[in-house]
Amino acid sequence: MKLKFKAITIACALATMAASAHAATEISWWHSMSGVLGDRVNALADEFNKSQSEYKVTPVFKGEYDQAMAAAVAAYRAGNAPDILQVYEVGTATMMYSKGAIKPVSEVMKLAGESFDPAAYVPAISGYYSAPKGGMLSLPFNSSTTVMFYNKDMFAKAGLDPNKPPVTWQEVGANAAKLKASGEKCGYTTTWQSWVQLESFSTWHNVEFASRNNGFDGLDARLRFNSPLHVKHIEDLANWAKQGYFTYAGRKDQATAKFFAGECGILTGSSSSYADIAKNAKFKFAMAPLPYYKDAPGAPQNTMIGGASLWVMGGKKNEEYKGVAKFFKYLSQPEVQAKWHQETGYLPTTTAAYEITKKSGFYERNPSTDVAVKQMIVKTTSKSRGIRLGNMPQIRTIIDEELENVWNGKKTAKEALDTAVKRGDEQLERFEKVNK
Repeated sequence: MKLKFKAITIACALATMAASAHAATEISWWHSMSGVLGDRVNALADEFNKSQSEYKVTPVFKGEYDQAMAAAVAAYRAGNAPDILQVYEVGTATMMYSKGAIKPVSEVMKLAGESFDPAAYVPAISGYYSAPKGGMLSLPFNSSTTVMFYNKDMFAKAGLDPNKPPVTWQEVGANAAKLKASGEKCGYTTTWQSWVQLESFSTWHNVEFASRNNGFDGLDARLRFNSPLHVKHIEDLANWAKQGYFTYAGRKDQATAKFFAGECGILTGSSSSYADIAKNAKFKFAMAPLPYYKDAPGAPQNTMIGGASLWVMGGKKNEEYKGVAKFFKYLSQPEVQAKWHQETGYLPTTTAAYEITKKSGFYERNPSTDVAVKQMIVKTTSKSRGIRLGNMPQIRTIIDEELENVWNGKKTAKEALDTAVKRGDEQLERFEKVNK
């Protein structure tokens, strides 16, 4: 009896050892996707986990982007940071200068022996997440850009051609005036005013937002968004606000709800709002390119990237890095990228994913959904590559405060932009001093 019991015990121990030997390596992924997007993130992890048995990716929602970054910093200091962290685009400079805290994606893929071709990615996307001397720092994931949406039913009611969206900012003002005259309370509104009205505005018009190639060439960059063109644009918006053509809805994406509720006829914001608008709008709408000033040389060029990328945290074991590399290779597959693009409204990060989507007839079945892609799949310039500055979240807050002073009549456009540049430069100087 004792021998039999001993044999069973040994057998169980061996079975446990065998199971442990073949247990999948855990890969933790902290993200900021909630709701439907959070479900899709979970699905991506599940699909990868089922495709192989060596690694298991576990996604964990950690709140909004700023909350997730703060949590990751605390976790890194405590020695238990996640393997993968989703970081919004304005956090790029902070991450790349966090020496030791991150491991560049190009190094992770090389270490794992996984093939990785940055040229496969859309240039405006891969360039943003690459180091000055080459090598991708993070993996593009949920990339978006700024576009315009308009209510076709509201246009028809106002006597405007529902198949002819405004192309220039002057036309936006004229159309908003007609919408107002037809009885609508809100002609035009916008989300994320800093990103849309100054950051993307700059790249779209091929003008500097900041010196040193918008911060890509060094920490000593200084802000330049108080040029005559920038001032003219904010003056136009201020005049429209006084006349009731432009309605300010808030600093983030509050304006999107005003649009799909049928309150506003024209909206500028993220291309990723498409799915939300399509789900909630009870009217015909379409997406169109971001407006521009025709008299601005070099416009339109390309809009800038939004959304977030996936960063690999430092101090991990090689086996964990191999798992991350395997997962990143899975996420980069054209078919996976195409599905993500079609289901979420985010951009396809690779040109192959765009071609798959186009050949599938998706854009024909969903007219205007290729607008965002066409705005980004172009060769970028030193002024349109994007904006990569230290303390950018703080600079955005400053811009929000100063633009609000314009909308409520407390400051002129020039006064507000001059002040925002001065206050923002102080943030850049602080970042430069800490990271020299």
